[in-house]
Amino acid sequence: MIGRRAVALASWLLCTIGGIPISAQTAPPAAPKREVADTYFGTVVTDPYRWMEPPVAKNPEFMDWLKQQNGYTRKVLDSLPQRPALLARLTELADVTTSVTSLSPAEQSWFYLKLEPGQQISRLFVRDVGAKRDRMLLDPDTLPTPEGSHWSIDYVAPSPDGKLVAYGASLGGSEHTTLHLLDPATGRALPDTISRAQFGVSGWDPDGRAFYYNRLNAASDTNPGLRYRNSAAFRHVVGQPVERDELLLGPGAAPVPLGPDDFPLILPVEGSPFVYALIIHGVKNEITLYATKAGELRGAGTTWRKLVDVDDGVTGVDFKGSDVYLLTHKDAPRFKLLRIRADAPDLGKAEVVVPEQHGVLTAVAVAKDALYVRELEGGLGRVRRVEFGARGGTRISLPSDGAIETIVVDRRKPGVLFPLESWTHSRLWYQYLPGHKQPSDTRLVAPAKVDVSGYESVEVEVPSHDGVKVPLSIVYRKGLKRDGTHPLLLDGYGAYGITYDPAFSAMRLAWLERGGVFAAAHVRGGGEYGEGWHQAGQKATKPNTWKDFIACAEYLVREKYTSPEHLSGTGTSAGGILIGRAITERPDLFRAAVPRVGVVNALRTEHEPGGPANIPEFGTVAKQDEFRALMEMDALSHLKPGVTYPAMLFTAGINDSRVEAWQPAKMAAAMQALNLKRPVLLRVAFDAGHGMGLTKIQRAEETADMYGFLLWQLGAKTEAPTP
Repeated sequence: MIGRRAVALASWLLCTIGGIPISAQTAPPAAPKREVADTYFGTVVTDPYRWMEPPVAKNPEFMDWLKQQNGYTRKVLDSLPQRPALLARLTELADVTTSVTSLSPAEQSWFYLKLEPGQQISRLFVRDVGAKRDRMLLDPDTLPTPEGSHWSIDYVAPSPDGKLVAYGASLGGSEHTTLHLLDPATGRALPDTISRAQFGVSGWDPDGRAFYYNRLNAASDTNPGLRYRNSAAFRHVVGQPVERDELLLGPGAAPVPLGPDDFPLILPVEGSPFVYALIIHGVKNEITLYATKAGELRGAGTTWRKLVDVDDGVTGVDFKGSDVYLLTHKDAPRFKLLRIRADAPDLGKAEVVVPEQHGVLTAVAVAKDALYVRELEGGLGRVRRVEFGARGGTRISLPSDGAIETIVVDRRKPGVLFPLESWTHSRLWYQYLPGHKQPSDTRLVAPAKVDVSGYESVEVEVPSHDGVKVPLSIVYRKGLKRDGTHPLLLDGYGAYGITYDPAFSAMRLAWLERGGVFAAAHVRGGGEYGEGWHQAGQKATKPNTWKDFIACAEYLVREKYTSPEHLSGTGTSAGGILIGRAITERPDLFRAAVPRVGVVNALRTEHEPGGPANIPEFGTVAKQDEFRALMEMDALSHLKPGVTYPAMLFTAGINDSRVEAWQPAKMAAAMQALNLKRPVLLRVAFDAGHGMGLTKIQRAEETADMYGFLLWQLGAKTEAPTP
């Protein structure tokens, strides 16, 4: 141990002057300013960095600047004496768990993606029901790969009999997904391949000879700005050329009206005389639903009957025979479950299967024996079983409290599968079968091979600026002394009605081991308390999102978990609005912040490929009230000279089409131009996108950069205590 500390001390002395890395004493590469002015309803907004916005592939000047920025950032971060030990520990922790995702049942098998110790990326496996072992079907590392990149599997969709499995693969986290078919019995790849299939298979015909899928706009191959506009739904017959696939919904299929930002899906249902068309309206949670007789599905000329529209507040649906089960927040902010008939739809006479509860109903799934409903109550996941023809149902007794990300059923078989995890217990997969008192462990994964007994979590409620109580989760080492000295990382999201559920992260232990505290603010804009909670942080009410976050930060300081000198914040993607506005509204409260692939220039978001689809959540500059709301969300517009802002580490992915690299780049450039006393760094991943499909080492390296940066800026210990 003495030798390790001596090496660390020598590294610190060699790399620093006055506690700041030598490379941080030089200025980052400046970005050219070419001012563009826009006038919105009499308000002039100037933008000196608009030149960054064209696609990176067509913008060599921007790409060159990004490389210079990343080079500067690497010199700073790589010179941090704590980073090597952090990376080593994170790499070790990344291998203490096995992860199973995308679990999809077939007749006698379960298909899933599994990331194991010693592997860098999830591989495709199949396991016969009741068996103790699985079999690998595909390793993405065996696919032909351009130098400097990697493949990842984005989704899995087996045919009902399990004799075929569709999967999507994309390069470098780009989500430019191509659909492939595989024969599980032989491992043979079929020639069927479909590009621009990001959203996968929406359903198979019962005989497994054809499937349905959504395909993105072909024009996006040459114009990325059209990527998510005017998509279409098709039927593909296995073995048939893709060019002959039958168009069912989309441009040219007139019977169902679609906007340019709508995503149509076809849902066949085994055992039902009906086929359904589900329309997703951009990022809006509320759907439109149509039905037609299965025998009357005739391509673009199909006659569809509307069952549900956006105003009906339906966000989840499943089917049994001619019955349609609808999860809706209309007149029930925490949701209720209704039943109607596809052959005689009348929402006014719908049967209430599960009335609104104290908890929030979040999903419904139809199995052979019953309905299974996922719920959220006080931050904890629950599963309710409702027998067909019954009302209300009963909750399944769970082996422990925690979060349930999804429920998985096979409508031909009884029971339900679900994962269960908490802040301090790793994810396990359970199966519940009717007649059993409790679910049983499927043994798909084993508990994490790491001691977590020294850590605990608490759940509190914090009064926000308007008195509304906001849930706050706090995770720390047992016996933590509340003296205001601990480095604390506060995370938040607050958008789309998505809940921030308790989730186990082995790599988070590297932060906790060093005396760090982790906290998650369950702010408005999310779905923790249902649709009302979502709408209270959307468009004009969006300021509640970052004000809730600020209130949670103030609570953590007040309760002496930390102090402003030791407090940091982060937010990812839409969480960039939260952290961007928190540090611009209360720069005195935070010492450092890490916006990860974050929306920090909300005024320009609708100009990204996925931007128009996000208008229902954030608004459009074409409407005066929504422009005002976007202007308030826009962190870039709230920067002011002469203010001492927190130290900043922005992250960006070159392959990111959700939040393109120019968003964090603009904010980083603007803050660097203010000549702040604290560092402003831009970390660019050149083989990554929005965060999907990262390899294990990519995640460890990004986390080492983040933790290393924060420990440096928060003045924390650089080594974990000796066990």
